[in-house]
Amino acid sequence: MPDTTALDQATSMIEKAWAQPIEVLEVLAVRRPCEDPLLRSAMHIRTALAITDNAAAVHQDRLHALTRPGYVPAYYELDRLVSSAADLRVALAESGAHVQAIRRVVEAREASSTADRGPAASLSRAAIARSGLAPHAPGRLPDQPVPAAVVRPSAPASGPRR
Repeated sequence: MPDTTALDQATSMIEKAWAQPIEVLEVLAVRRPCEDPLLRSAMHIRTALAITDNAAAVHQDRLHALTRPGYVPAYYELDRLVSSAADLRVALAESGAHVQAIRRVVEAREASSTADRGPAASLSRAAIARSGLAPHAPGRLPDQPVPAAVVRPSAPASGPRR
């Protein structure tokens, strides 16, 4: 049984959270990005993870080639060996960070879906409406912000002090 990669883990998390295959979710993230910004975010992170996962596989293959049984690397290959090992460690750390980021996006989606069901949902919608971030009706201009009051130091009650 082959080991699951970070990309496989991320794909599984995304498919489970959105309950659709990744191919469908890729299309949704591109065609309707404003409807589900968390999906778009997860798909962007997954794309970066695919690149990092590929880089890790390349570095791992290079290390396997340089350390295969019976092969003695030449002196000039030692630098390649060390740099490939360091690059592999970096790629694996980046992959872990990407998986963690996708996990956080999935958790945020779950938190927002549970918040939509409770009384906090109406409070958050009211707060958004008051903040001016709510979408406005077409043809209607949003309310203009109220200018801040100017505060001046008060004049001394009596003449200058001695």
